[in-house]
Amino acid sequence: MKAIWNDTVVAESDDTVLVEGNHYFPAEALNQNFVSNSNHKTVCAWKGQASYYSLLVNGELNSDAVWYYADPKPEADNIRGRVAFWKGVKVVA
Repeated sequence: MKAIWNDTVVAESDDTVLVEGNHYFPAEALNQNFVSNSNHKTVCAWKGQASYYSLLVNGELNSDAVWYYADPKPEADNIRGRVAFWKGVKVVA
């Protein structure tokens, strides 16, 4: 699977976990050259607190486009150490 934004592959892996229609990539699959920290946080009732990264690709910022659960609830432990995408990031096989 590949995560693509602004015509650039920002993550690639054969090992993704599909949860609620989102592919969660291993964190190490995310190209750190395109990542910047975000202070944004949200809460999911069954997964726990999500933290976010922003993407900066070819001079364009996509704020909070990557999310992860640093300490997911037990029922979501299969996404620990993984990241997922939204805000126009295309995930394709």
